[in-house]
Amino acid sequence: MIRIGLLGAARISDKAIFQPLKQLDGFVLQAVAASSPERARQYAGAHGILYVADSYQALLERDDIDLIYNALPPSDHAHWTIKALEQGKHVLCEKPFAMDEAEAKAMVQAAKAAGKLLLEAFHYRFHPLFVEVMRLVQAGTIGTISHLRANFSVRIPYFAGSLRHEAALGGGAMMDLGCYPLHWVRTVMGDESGQEPVVLSANCITASATTGGAQIDITTQAQLQFANGAIADIGTSMAEHLSRTPDTSLVLEGSLGSIEVNGLITPQLGNSIKVMTAGSERQYSVPGHSTYYYQLQHVQDCLQGRANALTGGSDAISNMRLLDQIYQHAGLLSRGSCRR
Repeated sequence: MIRIGLLGAARISDKAIFQPLKQLDGFVLQAVAASSPERARQYAGAHGILYVADSYQALLERDDIDLIYNALPPSDHAHWTIKALEQGKHVLCEKPFAMDEAEAKAMVQAAKAAGKLLLEAFHYRFHPLFVEVMRLVQAGTIGTISHLRANFSVRIPYFAGSLRHEAALGGGAMMDLGCYPLHWVRTVMGDESGQEPVVLSANCITASATTGGAQIDITTQAQLQFANGAIADIGTSMAEHLSRTPDTSLVLEGSLGSIEVNGLITPQLGNSIKVMTAGSERQYSVPGHSTYYYQLQHVQDCLQGRANALTGGSDAISNMRLLDQIYQHAGLLSRGSCRR
């Protein structure tokens, strides 16, 4: 039985933890810690969590917890993830992994020193939809990939206290949403190029002074190049004029054809893969549960020795390094520098 401790009374836990646990065996919601003991008690009562810890540190020191789910703001990811690992806990850390590359390196080193599992919660990665995308690519269905286009955009309204609009907490469209298309193209090209891409260019539209200030990117576009010459164009936006229905799309163009994918973040609500090659076009969807179901299943498989971690480690460090570089190319500070 894997005993889970929740670090933070976050709304995302409903999708990431509570709902999947209704379908998965082998887990128990053991304890929660929040910004105050009272909030933790209310949260525990509402979600049937067995115990309440009076502080984050008290949660980590409990000897009846195996796995910490770190759903705190990105600005708190490194500190509390490292503390959890030092207390002998495995950690599933929400994305984006850290505030910058330096923090990501420290987290990965702490996991190695402790001999514990540290995963970044890129939940899409574990769903049968993306598994199918990788199968098509690795089978050479569209030949050698030369161009990738990836986008994650959705309306995220500003409100007072919104962490997505506060640079010191790790906010910004590229951090909150753009980390996904960056990870999509890197994952797809992992077997193709064998090397990480370089950032060629990036530009952004920043928030107004009353909705986050100059260091908060509302819309960002970036272009990257892989070692084999393939170009990736990635985009992200949380602008107020957008639909609340997210655009999560990936297009891969290769020497033998193309693949278009939609619905990468919430595939259980609808998804499609269109494969176009010479004289052939096929469109279909991939059934399955939510992405978070497969994410927790992957955690379980890793802890029980049935799988190797697909996120975290050098992958997480590289994603943060490129996020830093995209911000720098766009004329903004890395999120770690925004806190200093």
